[in-house]
Parts: sequence; C-alpha cells; structure tokens
Amino acid sequence: LTLAVVLPQHNLTYPWAWPRVGPAVRLAAAAVNSRRDLLPGFTLGWVFGDSEDRHGVCSEIAAPLVAVDLRLAHHPAAFLGPGCVYSAAPVARFTSHWQLPLVTAGAEAHGFDDKSEEFGLTTRAGPSHRKLGELGVQLHRRFNWTRRALLVYWDERMDDRPCYFAAEGLYVQLPTLRNLTVVDVVFRDGGNFSFIIQEIKAKGRIVYVCCAPDTLRELMLQAESEGLTGGDFAFFYIDT
Repeated sequence: LTLAVVLPQHNLTYPWAWPRVGPAVRLAAAAVNSRRDLLPGFTLGWVFGDSEDRHGVCSEIAAPLVAVDLRLAHHPAAFLGPGCVYSAAPVARFTSHWQLPLVTAGAEAHGFDDKSEEFGLTTRAGPSHRKLGELGVQLHRRFNWTRRALLVYWDERMDDRPCYFAAEGLYVQLPTLRNLTVVDVVFRDGGNFSFIIQEIKAKGRIVYVCCAPDTLRELMLQAESEGLTGGDFAFFYIDT
C-alpha cells in the first residue's frame, strides 16, 4: 500500500512541513510494517510530492499538479496533506473524485466542514476554525455578551491568509446568537491604528484581534493611550 504525501518540502514556517512531519511518517510506517496483523500481505510505503512554489510558499497550483502526478504514477491508497488551505482545497476535491481518503493536520477553514460533497473524504487531525467560532459562541453565552462583536485582523491576501480564515470561523458562528451584530475591520502592514481604534470605539465592545505579535503590541499601546483598557472593552488575541 502506498501513501501519497503532499506537503511543503523546505519551508519550516508551516507546522506540517516535510522536515517536521517526515520523521513521524517514517516511524508510523515502520510501526505498521512491524505488525503483520495490521495489514497482512501488504507493506506500507509512501511517495512524496512538494506543494511549494518557486518562492517556497504553499501553492494552489503546484499541489494539485503533484497530486495528479502521484496518483497516475503510484496509485496511492490515501493522501497525507496538503495542510495549507489553498493547497488542500483542490487536492481534496480530486481525492474525493478518486474516492480516496485525505488526512491533513491543516485545512482549518470553515469550508472544509461541508462533508456532503467535495470534502466528504477529508479528515482533519488538527484544530478547525469552526471550533474557534464555537468557543466564541460559548464565551458570549457565558458572559451574556449579546449585542456586538468586532473582528480586527491583518490580511495581505498573500500565502495562506491565516488571520482571514481564523476570523471566518468567528464571523460564521457568532451570528448564531440572536441579535448579535458582528463587524470586521481588515488592515494591512503599516495600517492606521488610529482608524482601528476609532472603529473599536464606535462598533465594538468584545474585540477579537488576529495579527503578528509585534503589531498587537502596537495596537494595544494605542488602545491604552485612548482609554480602551480600563474594563469597558474585552480584547481576545487569536494566535495563528
């Protein structure tokens, strides 16, 4: 039996990069093959395909092409990865068409929750942003925060857009609370913190922030100088 692995080959900024995941795959295959009762008559092996583009980031073009090549050349029984959202989506659609399971530690986006059609054979072993949204719902219920919530997040529309998809989980789940208004404020590097602070004052009391730690520090210093840290506002940091 062959397992097709489609992951970033070198970029260690991804938790599912091959240098991180590869040792676990080797150990798992060795453990399975050492027990003849698990797959009698079969030996588990794997083939690898790189999901990075020439810049070293996850690619929604490279990943499905590699997946098709592995499918045609090796006829795998299952796929491991990709992890990045934009890479995983087209590969998961292909594996669903091929009737092959796909297991990933990533693909956290809310859209992968739909198991009725294209992602029916996709299994996520890691956290999902829907769960983050459900946590937000429970917090609002527990503390009776019923009026409004503000999502403030960084999004350059590059790479895998982690804050965009993290905010999506809250954006989709929080409105399940009746009469709760959810507003989002998007900013980019070098963004105007004064504008963000004014948006928080006008539109939010419960504020969810997703950005780089250094950016969060600058934002919270600005919030403190504007008197927003005295207890009237609650800030939650989403660490991606």
